[in-house]
Order: sequence, then C-alpha cells, then structure tokens
Amino acid sequence: MGRPDIALAAASRADTHSPSENPPISWLPLIVLSAAVLIAGRHLAPWALMWGLAIAIYGALKWMTWWRGHGRIPQASLRRSLAYLFLWPGMDAPTFLDARRTATPATRVELLGAIASTLLGLLLLFGAVRILPSGLPLAAGWVGLFGLIFVLHFGSFRLVSIWWRWHGIEAVPVMRAPVAAASLGEFWGARWNTAFHVLARDYVVRPLRHRIGVPASMLVAFAGSGLIHDLVISVPAGAGYGLPTAYFSLQGLALLLERAPIGRRLGLGAGVRGRLFAIAVSALPAFWLFHPAFVLNVVVPFLRVIGAR
Repeated sequence: MGRPDIALAAASRADTHSPSENPPISWLPLIVLSAAVLIAGRHLAPWALMWGLAIAIYGALKWMTWWRGHGRIPQASLRRSLAYLFLWPGMDAPTFLDARRTATPATRVELLGAIASTLLGLLLLFGAVRILPSGLPLAAGWVGLFGLIFVLHFGSFRLVSIWWRWHGIEAVPVMRAPVAAASLGEFWGARWNTAFHVLARDYVVRPLRHRIGVPASMLVAFAGSGLIHDLVISVPAGAGYGLPTAYFSLQGLALLLERAPIGRRLGLGAGVRGRLFAIAVSALPAFWLFHPAFVLNVVVPFLRVIGAR
C-alpha cells in the first residue's frame, strides 16, 4: 500500500467486516459508562470529570475492540486477553491477540527515544510549567498538555509497546514518528495515534463505505472523533462546544482535498509540500481542539492538583 491514510487503508484491504462482529452488546458499555460519568459529573471537579469520561470511553472502546478481536482470534488465551484489556493502550485487538504473529523487534535507539520522551515530558510538567509567570496560565496549560502527551503517548505507551514486543507479542506503537509524515493522510493513517486509525477503519469506514462511499464514511469517522473529543474536552470545560468537532471535520475535508485531482496537481500528498500541508492543517488549528476554556478550566486546575503548577 502506497500512502497509508484511512481512505486508502479502507479501500485496499479485504472487507472482512460482518454485522455479527459488532453486536449491540459490544456498544452497550460506551453508552452506559459515559452516561454514568455524566450523571456523576455534577459532583466532580472539571478535571476529574474529564478523566472520568476519558477512562470510561477508553474502557468501552477497549471492550468493543476485544469483543471483535476475540471473535476473529478465538484461540486467544485468557491471559493475553486480560493483557490487551488492561495492560496495552492500543486498539488493534486481532494483532495483539494473535499468538501466530511475529513481534517487530524493538531496537536500542527506540528504547532510548521512549525514555528520552518520558523524561522530556516530566521536565515540561514539573519544570517548565512551574517557572512560567503566574500571569500566563494559558501558556502554562499548553506546556503542561505537551508534557502529558510526551509522558504518555510518546514515552510510557512506547515503553509498553517495547515491553510486549520483547515478550513476543506484536504491540504496534500508538505513535510512530508523526513529525516524519510526508502527507496529512500518512499523519492520520499511520503515524499519529494509530488507535484512532484502527477504530475509524473498522467501526466507521468499512461498515459505511458500501452505503455512502469511502469519502463520506471518512468524513463521518472524523466528525465522530470530534464529537467524542467534544464530550471529553468541552463538556468538562463548560464552553468551547463544537470546536473539537470543527477541528476533526477540517482534517477530514483536508484529506479529501489532498486526494482530489487538484490536491494531487498541487503536490499536497508528498514531498515538501505534502509535509508543510500536513503541519499547517494538523497543527495550526490545534487551539480548536484544546481550546482556551479547556486549558484554563480543566488543564490548569489539574496541573495544580498534581503539583506541577
């Protein structure tokens, strides 16, 4: 496969999806857990509500992917299933559960990079955040967010991936050098948060592409991700509703432009232009995703709670 974006991944692979793989019971925890946290949220601090929603949605999605993956890999052991559910942040259950797969070797450079990312994140959280003037809470919140992302996504999650691969289990890293993406499609399809790519491909694009087409199903996938982010980000913040959805909708539209004839003529899918286009579309409007209300009302108070501010 050439450029691994969501649309091409969905269109180029065999369609092995069947309705029985995603019965209503697999979706039930997503509705029940999210509703339970929202009901209890009246008594929670905004930062606690944010984490509660994030954990509830994450846990429900893990259940959904395990249910589907266990149906495809019925010989998966209980031990491996529990490891997938509780000790691995990725969402590609069939790959993790399949004992026949050969694990991709982890290198020393990869290990050192994961350790360095974790340390950088801790330095940002408990160093840079503290030295910023008290009159710059928005800047402190953004720095703290970057710290959390480095500690979790680029650091700890990568270390967990290395650990499982050392033990013979194929655990594809959640982050795969996103700065190296040569296009927006490659950024979202293969490098930034591969868990999102798996969910979008298996639960939205493949089921819908024969009904509404790949482009429309891809837009639905991005809009759905935006709504989930709105739930986790804007609801606890009590403001900024719709901004995360607008951010992800923009990503979907930009991907369509990149793949359209005019985008190909402009060279948006490769080379220097592709890289610049990916950076401009994914990074510049990031304040829609992590909007000021979220940073000030949720992130900054959380930083105080953990002693980073």
